[in-house]
Amino acid sequence: MGNIEKLDAGELKSQLDGDLLLPADADYEEVRQIWNAMIDRKPGMIARCQSSDDVVKAVNFARENELLVSVRGGGHNIAGNALCDNGLMIDLSPMTQVEVNSDTKRAIVDPGCTLKDVDTATLKYGLAIPVGINSTTGIAGLTLGGGFGWLSRKYGMTIDSLIAVTVVTADGRTLRASETENADLFWGLRGGGGNFGIVTQFEYQLHPVGPDVLSGLIVFPFHQAKSVITQLARFTESAPEELSVWMVARKAPPLPFLPEEVHGKEIVALALCYVGDPAEGEKLIEPLRQFGTPHGEHVGVQPFAEWQQAFDPLLTPGARNYWKSHNFTQLSGDAINAVIDYAGKLPSDQCEIFIASIGCATGKPAPESMAYSCRDANYVLNVHARWDSAEEDQSCIHWAREFFNDTKPFASGGAYVNFLTQDESERVESAYGPTYARLQEVKKTYDPTNFFRMNQNIKPA
Repeated sequence: MGNIEKLDAGELKSQLDGDLLLPADADYEEVRQIWNAMIDRKPGMIARCQSSDDVVKAVNFARENELLVSVRGGGHNIAGNALCDNGLMIDLSPMTQVEVNSDTKRAIVDPGCTLKDVDTATLKYGLAIPVGINSTTGIAGLTLGGGFGWLSRKYGMTIDSLIAVTVVTADGRTLRASETENADLFWGLRGGGGNFGIVTQFEYQLHPVGPDVLSGLIVFPFHQAKSVITQLARFTESAPEELSVWMVARKAPPLPFLPEEVHGKEIVALALCYVGDPAEGEKLIEPLRQFGTPHGEHVGVQPFAEWQQAFDPLLTPGARNYWKSHNFTQLSGDAINAVIDYAGKLPSDQCEIFIASIGCATGKPAPESMAYSCRDANYVLNVHARWDSAEEDQSCIHWAREFFNDTKPFASGGAYVNFLTQDESERVESAYGPTYARLQEVKKTYDPTNFFRMNQNIKPA
């Protein structure tokens, strides 16, 4: 590895349209912060790119000087791969343009955009991309790992709406990749993460949404969890693709529609979104209210862009986070019992367990049609440990790992790579399953030296 401290930073700085930050610069500490406060690394330089040309220059500089490279889009990834120690962080966050063509229903999106940036631009036209549920997430990392959210049962994974990308490869070339151009690279980028290059532009197919949708929360007492989750499992097996219902088990935040005595107590919440006629949606969600005796609910018609931000207050940056995740084809009684057991012993007030209901459109593509292969996943379970002080690290991480181990026998295999933490590199091969060998070949073609390795790494064949 090259010694970054001996390099002339002025050489790269003079080439960039954007800025180059060094550890002594005033903005350095702020810019190097990412969402997960557990990750505390210090890049030797931060290239704040304004364009694809800036990315090419940064990549060439790093390669020629044998520097470790990390790439930051939104900086939201749980594993913290946006940050490297003593290397060059290529920061795409200044690149935030979204161009929408409402006639062709296409959007061209820069890699520094958050989901809020994208939703704000597309929903003006009643159009959207199926993306995640936290508006501060970066669109680049979400897409490259697969991407799913409220619209996925209807419109598939985020990668299923990806039409083309512009990507800078390890040798400094700028390529366009699509089904007809560099198709092997396009195949790998749809789920293969940041292993093959730095995407500097995404082109998506847009889908009609709202812009207003029926959405909200129904909150039940925790002692009714067995009944609620068991009925939810049956309900989601036959629910229409327009309706997504997710389960969250946690301690109740101080939501205004809940009685004050419920605040801070364990609850089970159903979060729902119906992409269709709200009147029809009301009929479909009525059975949910009968799963138990709710503490309260907040369900109504609201702009989809607002619903996309509903969980942001629970996912603010600056906390310490550790996740463990499984895929399921169905929710067995044993899996549900484990959820209830561990939700009953949350190690901090911010910890939660959520089960996302996907399936429908996400299961239509063939498993080997793109790098993301977990097309049999009808549910994604994420145990989200979250806390504030380093003194709580051991108890919170232990809780998450124990839960993961106890639910593993009921899981379907595979994994959602965006939910893998920095200590789960051994799961990467199993996460991809049938596509892993081909991913290694694509890696060998486009990054034979493993230049891009600050990621859930796929080693070249």
